[in-house]
Amino acid sequence: MNTASLRLDLQLVADQIFPGSRVLDLGCGSGSLLAHLMDAKRCSGLGVEIDPESVLGAIRRGVPVLDRRVEDALVDFADDSYDTVVLSRTLQTMLRPEFVLSQMARVAERLVVSVPNFGWYRNRLRLLSGRMPVSKEIPYQWYNSPNLRFTTLADLEDLFDQLDLIVDRRFTYTQQGRRLRMYGQSANLMASAAVYVLRPAR
Repeated sequence: MNTASLRLDLQLVADQIFPGSRVLDLGCGSGSLLAHLMDAKRCSGLGVEIDPESVLGAIRRGVPVLDRRVEDALVDFADDSYDTVVLSRTLQTMLRPEFVLSQMARVAERLVVSVPNFGWYRNRLRLLSGRMPVSKEIPYQWYNSPNLRFTTLADLEDLFDQLDLIVDRRFTYTQQGRRLRMYGQSANLMASAAVYVLRPAR
């Protein structure tokens, strides 16, 4: 699978994975990222997914997948049992995101996390107009959204600090996929989403 066929954030995630890595993909969907990593980078891995149709899609791709909730599955993995744990556009659907991140840091030495930015200026304007945000990164109405947590990049980075997670790399980009070369409040305002490469401070 060519990286161009992957969703933008998954292309960025794939670029952060070292060849031959043991990868745990939490909320793996239909397994497109793991299938690419297994084929192009000779990685080994396991996906965790709860949606039945997505689980079947991963199986059809030949991706090993565990049909469980992320929070339940994580506690069963041994310390440092993977090289990299991926959580792509899933953190905002977690009931206990701080627990998930701390468990990820226990299971692997590298964490790759992608998230939509609810602090993006168009989301703010939508709220000011009296409506909940809907965008390419947040393609749901309020009544059918899987999202439970709504975070800005600034709030998320505060949580990383609280959990002693060090940000090694951060990629921010626009809704059209253009990479942004900015930090701090500017990125929090202009980026529609971000990808983080993290490591525990240990």
